[in-house]
Amino acid sequence: MIRYKLLAVALFIFMVLDEEFSVSKAETLQADKNKETTIFNIAKPKTIAEQEPTADATPEPITVTATVYFPEPGQTDDTPFITADGSKINEKNPGKHRWIAVSRDLHERWGGEISYGDSLVVSGISDDLDGLYIVRDTMHKRIRNRIDILVGRQDEVMGKWKNVQISKFIASTES
Repeated sequence: MIRYKLLAVALFIFMVLDEEFSVSKAETLQADKNKETTIFNIAKPKTIAEQEPTADATPEPITVTATVYFPEPGQTDDTPFITADGSKINEKNPGKHRWIAVSRDLHERWGGEISYGDSLVVSGISDDLDGLYIVRDTMHKRIRNRIDILVGRQDEVMGKWKNVQISKFIASTES
């Protein structure tokens, strides 16, 4: 119990000192500004509504091979219901999530353009499987240029599809 109290006191002191130094830093910056010293303004990030539309708003589609996988140790690692980004898969109905795994060559961490949490539009498989998916997982390093759609055994979906198109989903900011 005393450890928690000491931790709380230390945290409180840290917060007070941080606030004190940031206030004095702001006063110093204001004084420097008055002396006509160059200070760089750090712009806050714009919200989606404030962002200006770019000419290249629709990303180029990527052609990949698509397969399906089940959340089980034979097709994943030893924690089949936890994805690479830490999301927990619904054991009773994995397909309801509409999650996919991407091969590492497509993932930003290994030099690709796709990140965890990105929404991808998938087309070229079937009416049931085409649509919007969220990237939650990655595949083994030996696999290249492929996506893997998370399904459950009860979904009775198997297959491998070539020439599947994927592209990042960009939400429209127009009213």
